[in-house]
Amino acid sequence: MRLEPTTLEMLSATHRPHETALQSPPMSNTVDQHGRWRLTNHYIECGGVPSVPVSGEIHFSRLPRSRWEERLRLMKAGGITVVACYVFWIHHERTEGDVRFDGNLDVAAFVRLCASIGLDVVLRIGPWAHGEVRNGGFPDWVQAAAVGHRTNDPAYLALVERWFHRIGSELQGLTGPGSNVVGIQLENELYDQPGHITELKKIARAAGLSAPLWTATAWGGADIPEDEVLPVFGGYGDGFWVDAAAPWDPTFRQHYFFSHQWDDPGIGADLREQLSGIDAAPPRSPSVLYPPATCELTGGMATAYQRRPWPEGKDVAAVAHNKIGSGSGWQGYYMFAGGTNPPGGLQESQATGYPNDLPVMDYDFHAPIGAAGRLAPGFAQLRKQHAFLAAFGDRLAPMPSTLPDRLPAGVDDSETLRWALRSDGLSGFVFTTWHQPHMLLPDYPAAQFTLALAEETVSFPHTPLAIPAGTIARWPINLEVAGVCLRWATASPLTVLGPESSQTLVLAAEEGIEVQLSLPEGTSLEGAATPLGGSAYSVDARQPVTLTATSDGHSLKILVLPSHLADQAWVLETADGRELVVSPDPVWSAADGGLAGRSEGSPEVTRYSAGTGRFEQVLAVGVDPGQPRLLVAAELLRAALPVPASFGSLAGRAAAPSEDVMDELAAVYRLDLAAASASASEGGRTELEIAWDGDVARLFVDGTLVADRFWDGSPWVIETHDAGIGAGAEVLLQILPLSKAAEVGLPVAAQERRDSAAGDLASLEAVELIRWTTWTEERTRQGGPPVA
Repeated sequence: MRLEPTTLEMLSATHRPHETALQSPPMSNTVDQHGRWRLTNHYIECGGVPSVPVSGEIHFSRLPRSRWEERLRLMKAGGITVVACYVFWIHHERTEGDVRFDGNLDVAAFVRLCASIGLDVVLRIGPWAHGEVRNGGFPDWVQAAAVGHRTNDPAYLALVERWFHRIGSELQGLTGPGSNVVGIQLENELYDQPGHITELKKIARAAGLSAPLWTATAWGGADIPEDEVLPVFGGYGDGFWVDAAAPWDPTFRQHYFFSHQWDDPGIGADLREQLSGIDAAPPRSPSVLYPPATCELTGGMATAYQRRPWPEGKDVAAVAHNKIGSGSGWQGYYMFAGGTNPPGGLQESQATGYPNDLPVMDYDFHAPIGAAGRLAPGFAQLRKQHAFLAAFGDRLAPMPSTLPDRLPAGVDDSETLRWALRSDGLSGFVFTTWHQPHMLLPDYPAAQFTLALAEETVSFPHTPLAIPAGTIARWPINLEVAGVCLRWATASPLTVLGPESSQTLVLAAEEGIEVQLSLPEGTSLEGAATPLGGSAYSVDARQPVTLTATSDGHSLKILVLPSHLADQAWVLETADGRELVVSPDPVWSAADGGLAGRSEGSPEVTRYSAGTGRFEQVLAVGVDPGQPRLLVAAELLRAALPVPASFGSLAGRAAAPSEDVMDELAAVYRLDLAAASASASEGGRTELEIAWDGDVARLFVDGTLVADRFWDGSPWVIETHDAGIGAGAEVLLQILPLSKAAEVGLPVAAQERRDSAAGDLASLEAVELIRWTTWTEERTRQGGPPVA
């Protein structure tokens, strides 16, 4: 959108170099050296080049083992390079001495699988983890032990030593200089005992565990031993841990601004106060020894009974984008793939002394990859950022972040544009994030930037452009690819395709923003671009456009993607190298190096061909289940009874209803899932999608609880095979009404639905069976027949 404003505030920034010279701390350099990973105080080096690693949390013990590979391949397709996972003590040793590492508890098999897929691993070994798990991950017998928990009490350390040695025994030969285990996190949210973290590291090393990076969470002003661990931070745009009726807290709102302050005193604040009585210390900054790093950027948010946030896709992407623009040296998400708690009441709950009740089974987390494998909107938004980091991270990582000359006045400022510059003084990227939830922003009327770099001043765009609300953009400055310089563009670099001899720069247009670009004098441009004067051009990006820029014998193709196609773009590493694929449904690189995926109905997958400059259909073979969506008959066996306004509380937080209450008051439906059983027997993938209103829902298969949910208005998706729905199984659904007077916090749309109901809210709108087409690419071997 181009405007001709009568007045214009020039958005200015002056590049500021790093305050300290490049240095190498002992960690990963002289201690725990690794074949690929190395730390500096400015960036992380991987494979000999600066990089911005992207880690995503997934819990192997919250997923069926049969789902591990697909989830990991999806994570990699979404740009994750490092898998982070807790090793929950309570999942492995519920009874003292009976330690299990079989089935979906097999941490060694999980690490090996990650390695085979090309993913590195950070193990978060605790021993206290949190993760919304009972006792923070301590087995009940450890929680009940007469020891000083999470201290250097010798009796407690003896228990930890035995547990760490069991982990070390399982991972024997899987850590060390050539391993894909590149990080180990000690403890979690420990604020005032640096000596304890040091002792835990000694025990872990004695148990045979090793990694180039040792980390500890640093939020809440945590006092941690920086010579022993890399401080890692977090950033959530909303949280279940504040009071139900609390307004949008400043600790959440701050993450929708660019900032060089990395600490967040709000993460887990209720737990800190409830269990330890410790208030957050003054915010701390990243260590001068290391670059700023995160391990818990919001991938979504867990749902507690008393407060039920549901972050939207751009809510998640905006926080992540701001951290990149603010100078992030490591992007880490919690969660990136949701899951399901093991049976037995292992969730965080008021019954075990926590201030919040969490669902017994559900740990979907509204993550980019949900518990059933369904992709949330945030996945596509983050995927674009991660493709950018994969292609340009070697340039970005050494670049310091510079904030603009005029900063927002505070978290209430909805007029000052939010942006930042990362630059080495010669080139760089302008990051703009004009989005936040709850208190929506207006369109920014007109933006034009002036950047004072080391040797020149760059002003762009050619004419001022409006920035629509919802914009998340990173625009290049003096970006050189294949010997050709792109002076600036108002479209975000996505990736670079092809060999050095014939490269294509892919730019993603922003919705509602005209694509303008500029080339240095003497550079020619061929293709559908309109000259604006002064070596600037405008591009109509309603459809894909391929341009060719030529300078001093060097040639570069520039592919401009419309915003709607950019949201469906996947940048994948395949047997044929880096490829650009467009698909509305999940697609990933299979074990044979070709493409694979799943879709509702026939796959609609295309691949960009640099040779033809067009997107070409991918030939796919697979199992077609026929009609992709079937309505499931739901027979009402028992109507719901009136519910009270409260089922109790702890520390002012509403308590979830007990099993007895659910059995007594909830409506009960029988679901006819014969079609699901038939699909499962044929090897197909099927999901239940339940549209319902109410308070709490539970699903039983042959009398066993397999899934539960606190209502927040979001779709409830259950993978039928994982839920144990087989031939002849009885499937019952319970729905408890939500009282008008219940003190629970809901997303805006859900609260509006609740307010519109005449009385207590309860309904079952529809149950659908989703039958997915699973497919693999039909590939042709050189000189041989097609292969699937």
